[in-house]
Amino acid sequence: MIAVLVISLITLVFIYIGYPISMWLAGKFVSRKHSVTPPDKPKVTIIIPAFNEEKCIRENIENKLNQNYPQDKLQIIVVSDDSTDDTNNIVSEFASKYPDKVELINQIPRQGKTAGVNKAVKKATGSILVFADANSIFDIDAITQLVKTFDDQDVGYVTGKMVYTHSDGSLVGDGCSAYMKYENHLRVLESNMGSIVGVDGGVDAMRKELFTELRPDQLPDFVQPLSVVKQGYRVVYNSEALLKEEALEENKSEFRMRVRVSLRAYWALLDMKILFNPLQFGLFSYQLFSHKALRYLAFIPQIAAFVSNAALMNEGFVFTALFIGQIVFYLLAFYGHINQSSSNKLVKLSYYLCLVNLAAMIAFFQFVRGKKIVIWKPRVG
Repeated sequence: MIAVLVISLITLVFIYIGYPISMWLAGKFVSRKHSVTPPDKPKVTIIIPAFNEEKCIRENIENKLNQNYPQDKLQIIVVSDDSTDDTNNIVSEFASKYPDKVELINQIPRQGKTAGVNKAVKKATGSILVFADANSIFDIDAITQLVKTFDDQDVGYVTGKMVYTHSDGSLVGDGCSAYMKYENHLRVLESNMGSIVGVDGGVDAMRKELFTELRPDQLPDFVQPLSVVKQGYRVVYNSEALLKEEALEENKSEFRMRVRVSLRAYWALLDMKILFNPLQFGLFSYQLFSHKALRYLAFIPQIAAFVSNAALMNEGFVFTALFIGQIVFYLLAFYGHINQSSSNKLVKLSYYLCLVNLAAMIAFFQFVRGKKIVIWKPRVG
């Protein structure tokens, strides 16, 4: 039992602390910071998948039309996944007013987000594809920031920074949770030395020539960046490309979303398993294994650490203290669950770590049973 406890704790420490330190150290020897010299302004196609988004699609399109980017170089394609509300009529209004700029694709019957993106890319006239969710509101310079990153010819995919807002548009705190700050810092470290492993999905861009048509069950936010790495290009993070997204108000909405994302991530890792070959992909294989595979499986050492520690409670003070520490951690997480308004960073971090790991565990069992998700649902759950 002692061996199980030690290995479990070492694994958890590596996942959340050791791996970021290794990236920081690697950056001391390998530096691949992308250029920030503004390039020429290429044509950009913004792709917005939508299903029953009448409450936010108008604001979204207006937001994209008002971007600080040459208006004659913007194309907006909204793919409605057989929406049954007023989404299509709203988009059609813009298409009538801006026939050379806004286009509606009505996907009938429902086939999901990935199938919709595949259809939109076939009609895209821009050399740069920008992906936005139906509820994603970009900062006015977001597209400019995304596009200028491609001045580095090695960059094939760019993701921006998501900040959470209240319903009135004001930031939730500074816009980032402690966990988001941690992830964003890790993305900076990864970008500086090569490629990042994960993207937000709501404020992304890629070279059209690198786009790979995916199966309907594949998660484009996960598989597409990995496909870009497979083709020999970099995936980087630009913290100046800001996405404002309203925070989820209900625990169950956040949890369901995490389960869906985790399930599709497992399938994505299986589909792109070739990237785990260090002889072919070098350091990125280590990143993918450490940052994604181990992270999504962190619930295993987490459970093993608790169970083995409980069995060793009477074996000495150290084991008792460790177990008490774990109990305190889970109590803080539970308090964060019942008190979402808590501003205590330790409470919020404990709660979020437990939430994502529990979601990953449930998704893993669904993955083992062969379950796949094709039909896309809005982020609100």
